Amino acid sequence: MHYKGSCHCQRITYEVDVEPGPALECNCSICSRNGYLLWFIVRSNLRIVNGEDKLSVYTFGRQTIRHHFCANCGSSLFGIARQPGADTDTAAINIRCLERIDLASIERQPFDGHSL
Repeated sequence: MHYKGSCHCQRITYEVDVEPGPALECNCSICSRNGYLLWFIVRSNLRIVNGEDKLSVYTFGRQTIRHHFCANCGSSLFGIARQPGADTDTAAINIRCLERIDLASIERQPFDGHSL
């Protein structure tokens, strides 16, 4: 399916092609603080429409995931990483920033990132 997403202030807009399924709900420090609910897609299925120059990036820990957020409003939009042995990047889309998502209907799959 095709979804549109944005940050709160609308300076960054993007589109994703994703097959909806369970959302990963991680309990690591950054996911729990930002309220991430994540769908994982191939990076090429994420298209930044406007505001790419407004994105800020944060990394921590192993420095493998680049967490992208709006430098103006602080919305946590997505993370980008390359899995070991993979040829392409994966995007972890925060579905809370997508339009037309009924969050109550989304199955949540717990993930213990805190223990990693």
